[in-house]
Amino acid sequence: MINLETPRKFRAFINQAHQVAAEMLRPNSREYDLAEHAYPKELDMLAAMVDGLGASGTGQGAGAGGVRRTEPADDDAKVKNGSNLSSVLSIMEMCWGDVGLLLSMPRQGLGNSAIASVASDEQLKRFEGVWAGMAITEPGCGSDSASIQTTARLDGDHYVIDGEKIFVTAGGRCDAVVVWATLDKSLGRAAIKSFVVFKDTPGMTVERLEHKLGIRSSDTATIRFENCRVPAANLLGSAEVDADKGFAGVMQTFDNTRPLVAAMAVGCARASLEVTRDLLSEAGVQIDYDRPVHLQTAAAASYLQMEADWEAAYLLTLQAAWMADNSKPNSLQASMAKAKAGRVGNDITLRCVELAGSLGYSEHELLEKWARDSKILDIFEGTQQIQQLIVARRLLGKTSAELK
Repeated sequence: MINLETPRKFRAFINQAHQVAAEMLRPNSREYDLAEHAYPKELDMLAAMVDGLGASGTGQGAGAGGVRRTEPADDDAKVKNGSNLSSVLSIMEMCWGDVGLLLSMPRQGLGNSAIASVASDEQLKRFEGVWAGMAITEPGCGSDSASIQTTARLDGDHYVIDGEKIFVTAGGRCDAVVVWATLDKSLGRAAIKSFVVFKDTPGMTVERLEHKLGIRSSDTATIRFENCRVPAANLLGSAEVDADKGFAGVMQTFDNTRPLVAAMAVGCARASLEVTRDLLSEAGVQIDYDRPVHLQTAAAASYLQMEADWEAAYLLTLQAAWMADNSKPNSLQASMAKAKAGRVGNDITLRCVELAGSLGYSEHELLEKWARDSKILDIFEGTQQIQQLIVARRLLGKTSAELK
């Protein structure tokens, strides 16, 4: 049974993550939002500190990195709190500071989670210390990852990759990207595999960096692959095309990364709630947890509703991560957490702007920035609509062909 108290072994680490968010991320938040595409040099020191914590065993996942599953445990085996839960808890704290800066942290990219999810032990060792972005979305392929058109053709001991990827988070700064490509378009989703492609590989070109509404401190790139030769050893997982589980193996990445994105939304929303509560208190609005909502002011009632929604998203996120740590299938729970947290995060940050009035809309506070940042958290790693579709399929026992 899951225990909703923060595990004792994580508490010091979580406190450290909050301290970093308070002293480094949030103070630099506005600067790098305004200086879009400027590299946050302060993060180099932070990444070195995180690496040191990981090496010493003090930290167990400061970002999107350590989320590898273990073999299924026996029914009588003791439940555990591992790297998935550690990662979501620390991400919540870091995104209380700044989402875009977290996404800019070296060696903590979403591609690192993909590597941790499906790489072999040899690949894990070989790619250790690599900062990896995730390259999935294409100009003609967004939420339907099975429609990927980028191809990978085996040629001797290399794969030749051709195609274009857009909206690659940290695509201009990372060391490598995890590219999703198909080995054979005629075989459909089963032929889609993921490859680690380093940035200095001939045939790989960063075409441009996007200008965005939010997470402006994180670069978002368009990358083109033309006759890009990648060692066959850089294919993650099995090269075998299995119609029954081929695509499912690649999709396991999402079961690990979606709770991480949900954690980002939870952290950002919590920051908005805390600032808004202080502003309401200064304005004389009292929030009384012992009185029925209908007997309180409209502002207090709205705040209490937001807190309830936030707590539901928080608990769903913990559940999805805990299940992964204990080798329990969590595809349903990962999508539920992502759907709930993505929508709630966006709703809360926007309503906090509304409750704060002119202070919320101006740059006097970070509320307007958090509202802009939170929108992407309802979109990437699978949109709100896709998550609801996945949840419906799992609950109804339908395949993707039966329920579209």
